[in-house]
Amino acid sequence: MSKIEKTNAMRRLDAAKIAYQPLTYEVDENDLSGVHIADQVGLPYARMFKTLVAHGDKTGPLVFCLPVDREIDLRRAAALTGNKRIEMVAVKDLLALTGYVRGGCSPIGMKKRFPTYLHASALDFDEITVSAGCKGIQLLLSREKLIEHLGAQTAFFAANDP
Repeated sequence: MSKIEKTNAMRRLDAAKIAYQPLTYEVDENDLSGVHIADQVGLPYARMFKTLVAHGDKTGPLVFCLPVDREIDLRRAAALTGNKRIEMVAVKDLLALTGYVRGGCSPIGMKKRFPTYLHASALDFDEITVSAGCKGIQLLLSREKLIEHLGAQTAFFAANDP
């Protein structure tokens, strides 16, 4: 296997002495879905987390990580974060705001630290994956260490949650 170039997310984890395992996959620009990626790396959808960036009317930018086969409930997420409403950040604004592109957005190493919410289902696993900050690589790491590093809150904010 060829050497993997370090991403900003990997450098941040290295600096924090947090172990991770990079999982590579073939990028299909026609299907950047996390489900497609999970199928390639052979992990259950419930262990692979996508990163969504939203903007709250009161709080500004917010980061949500949830299983790749789930959808965010914007009303529930707004209530959770103390906003009247939130909307997803436009793809054209994602790079300037976070330093990452669609399909390669990691909650680790964004340009600024934003309030981050990890779907509570992550608590069912010792290790989960998030994007490495580029298309083609996921990072498998300790859920506990990720929460601690991000200062993330765990909550239910997906559609069809209890």
